[in-house]
Amino acid sequence: MYRIGIDLGGTKTEIIALDAQGRECLRRRVPTPRDDYERTLSTIVTLVRDAEADLGETATVGIGTPGAVSTRTGRMKNCNSVWLNGQPLREDLEARLERPVRLANDANCLALSEATDGAGAGAGTVFAVILGTGTGAGIVVNGRVLTGANAIAGEWGHNPLPWPRDEERPGPGCYCGRQGCLEAWLSGPGIAADHLRMTGEALDTRAIAARAAGGDRDCLATLARHQDRLARGLAHVVNILDPDVIVLAGGVSGLPGLIPGVMARWGDFVFSDQVDTRLELARHGDSSGVRGAAWLWAMDFREGAG
Repeated sequence: MYRIGIDLGGTKTEIIALDAQGRECLRRRVPTPRDDYERTLSTIVTLVRDAEADLGETATVGIGTPGAVSTRTGRMKNCNSVWLNGQPLREDLEARLERPVRLANDANCLALSEATDGAGAGAGTVFAVILGTGTGAGIVVNGRVLTGANAIAGEWGHNPLPWPRDEERPGPGCYCGRQGCLEAWLSGPGIAADHLRMTGEALDTRAIAARAAGGDRDCLATLARHQDRLARGLAHVVNILDPDVIVLAGGVSGLPGLIPGVMARWGDFVFSDQVDTRLELARHGDSSGVRGAAWLWAMDFREGAG
């Protein structure tokens, strides 16, 4: 039997098919129809049907979403792809595909993938972070996704920046309506906004990284501030969860010097005489989330998990 995984991102939708041994058999990417729920449904259904035509059989379908399924309503919530919020995504897809569909938060899918056969394989507790257009996280304990009573376990990005400095208060606004969220500081757009505030220069993270590599002092300072804030944010996680491994994924995770910069700083904030938690890049890179979506059908899964 094949397992299909879909990563429903804000800009792209990716599909992958894994065989029973976890080998990749198929992969495709298409643009996500932004701000259009019906076209989003049609895109997913077309990807699944075309993939199954190539595979020659029907597969299970797991989907990583940029939010969670509400345990109260069964509808989507907390999506930064805001056109999904309030929609019965699982029910609509099940009706069109005529089979059960499993949904989980995209960061939970990342965590499951990396805990299964990635950078966190064999670890008891894995905390996996997506640093990209947004900032989220997922938790896997002993091979199982931790979802929580409210389906929000791992919603690290919508907690405030720990130990804020005077100049960091109250912090930039976040789409959730609050100020100072980790997502507003640590995401790609958050880094660009920080650079603009500090220098008056509008650059995206790629340009900031390129200029920093050339020795630009302002860009080096922007990356150093980001490393310091990420160190504080992850130290907070270590103090609460004490994971064996923290895995970083997403475009921002590839910034130069990020992991050594964080590890050099987080010991100042972890309530311990040493930090044995490993900090790793996702082994499967930006494909980890879609692999985790496929792996949703390889675990004991509670519907509504997010």
